[in-house]
Amino acid sequence: MWVLFWLQAAMLSEMRVTGSRCRCLLLAVSLPVSISLCRAQSPQETDSAMENIVTEKKAEESHRQDSADLLIFIMLLTLTILTIWLFKHRRFRFLHETGLAMIYGLIVGVILRYGVHVPRDVSNVTMSCHVNASPATLLVNVSNRFYEYTLKGEIRGDDVQDNEMLRKVTFDPEVFFNILLPPIIFHAGYSLKRRHFFRNMGSILAYAFMGTVVSCFFIGLLMYGCVVLMKYLQQLDGEFFFTDCLFFGAIVSATDPVTVLAIFNELQVDVDLYALLFGESVLNDAVALVLSSSIVAYQPEGDNSHTFEVMAMLKSFGVFLGVFSGSFALGVVTGVVTALISFFTKLRDFQLLETALFFLMSWSTFLLAEACGFTGVVAVLFCGITQAHYTFNNLSPESQDRTKQLFELLNFLAENFIFSYMGLTLFTFHSHVFNPMFIVGAFIAVFLGRAANIYPLSFLLNLGRRNKIRSNFQHMMMFAGLRGAMTFALAIRDTATYARQMMFSTTLLIVFFTVWVCGGGTTQMLSCQRIRVGVDSDQDNSRRSTKQESAWLFRIWYNFDHNYLKPILTHSGPPLTATLPPCCGPLARFLTSPQAFENEGPLKDDDSDLILTDGEINLSYGDITVSTDATGAHSAFPSAGGAGAATSDDLDKELAYGDHELVMRGTRLVLPMDDSEPSITELQPHIRM
Repeated sequence: MWVLFWLQAAMLSEMRVTGSRCRCLLLAVSLPVSISLCRAQSPQETDSAMENIVTEKKAEESHRQDSADLLIFIMLLTLTILTIWLFKHRRFRFLHETGLAMIYGLIVGVILRYGVHVPRDVSNVTMSCHVNASPATLLVNVSNRFYEYTLKGEIRGDDVQDNEMLRKVTFDPEVFFNILLPPIIFHAGYSLKRRHFFRNMGSILAYAFMGTVVSCFFIGLLMYGCVVLMKYLQQLDGEFFFTDCLFFGAIVSATDPVTVLAIFNELQVDVDLYALLFGESVLNDAVALVLSSSIVAYQPEGDNSHTFEVMAMLKSFGVFLGVFSGSFALGVVTGVVTALISFFTKLRDFQLLETALFFLMSWSTFLLAEACGFTGVVAVLFCGITQAHYTFNNLSPESQDRTKQLFELLNFLAENFIFSYMGLTLFTFHSHVFNPMFIVGAFIAVFLGRAANIYPLSFLLNLGRRNKIRSNFQHMMMFAGLRGAMTFALAIRDTATYARQMMFSTTLLIVFFTVWVCGGGTTQMLSCQRIRVGVDSDQDNSRRSTKQESAWLFRIWYNFDHNYLKPILTHSGPPLTATLPPCCGPLARFLTSPQAFENEGPLKDDDSDLILTDGEINLSYGDITVSTDATGAHSAFPSAGGAGAATSDDLDKELAYGDHELVMRGTRLVLPMDDSEPSITELQPHIRM
């Protein structure tokens, strides 16, 4: 450094002929240069600066690559939407949008696999570091500087220099569970048609719980026999235990007939068939997830973790009940808390805040359940049902429309993204294991397991149903057992072992076949089975006999919910002053909102369809029975046990002051036990008398 200063002094002495201004400028320029030259002499600082530059360049390149990867999926969804419009415009029903998304994903996967090759940089790969395990997090000491690395998965020796693009388009499985699945499951519960769902509640629960368990063990036993045969023929390259077979039976028992239900909705297929399929698919996804978790939790004592033990089996059964019950309770509690917040605050005056709170509370249910060790799918499903039943009535009309449209949009995008990724994964996943014998055995087991679910349970259910599940309905339900997003998400969540990799590859083929073949043949199957289409659910009176088979249970629930829970949690329903005893008057007035006294009472209640009729609610006011349908139209006729006929003036007075009568008298539910109900034209002469 002193040498540099001496050189500067010599240069200045030789340039005395120049002016003072030039000397000052030279000094000002040369001094920073000398200091920078002095600093550049440190090799550690030079290496650090170069390392920072390289790191910034790599980060910029990684950002560009990630943007290109996301752009691929955005283009896939865009193409899918445009093709859907074309199909709807031309009235093509042989392929659903999910099937289209899978086809586009396959095409892009082929292009990325064989057309685009971005080799991985292996110049800094160290092949000689040996450890006894694969830690989730690795700290590396490089010149006394520690770097943290996270485990992404196993890479085979011949895949070290594989396509970098294929690695980039492979997502973390947790992305599906924490980001893509919650809106799909919540939308299923939030958009549930509760009228038809509760009308067939017993059958839906039987298919969802008993049927899924039967299907799981049936498929597991058949696949275990297939695995034993494969071992005998030396067709297995790794270990495959009975618990793996049961796990495979659990994940492929989750049905997702989104294609069939879309066609059902478009063609207006029989509402009971639609309710049975939709209700089963909504609940059995949750049951299959909890069942698979219970199978993974099966841990017998001793060194061999794959032997049969009664205590371990009972423990797994207890885990199943505990996880499902806890998730159910957590989802309901979160929905009730959201209803109370919207009930006791005036968020409805600020629609944006109201919608944002609703969205965050709904999504946090999934994450809260997962953080507590429960199942987020079950929690968010029942949270959606609770939100639709209670919180929806407290929202402003703008927020009601916003929440419906928001979750419908998120469901559409997430579902099509998953199906696009399915097609892409067939060519981008590195650890596929395709075994022809296992694949054939899996297809046979899946269809036989579906048959073991539908036909025996339908026979048992028909013993107690007045409205029988006909044979053509059973064949359609058997045919409509498609596999979809939940099956794929469960299969891709763990692909660490040879058995899980084989199950994942086989699951992909099963999803492709059921979506394309079974989903594409829905219209032909409906025609073959002669199932009615074009059915108006609000005017279909031929199905009202189903209310008789479940009225004994839901009459109790509806009366309790309508008279006590709805007034406490919502602004709809009768005031508590009309339903609670007189001694509870102060408490009733405190818990009842002012809107409950001002609204139109139960006639305006959107959830009155839980009475299990086709959208009608009958309320008795003295000798007059007032009936309203889903559109809000009123009709009235004398009660069967009335003391006399009502005049038109009396009827007008009852309709005009019906709300005040509700406050004074309360409500009484009327459920006719016969299918024949008088029409309005037949009742007019009696009303005018």
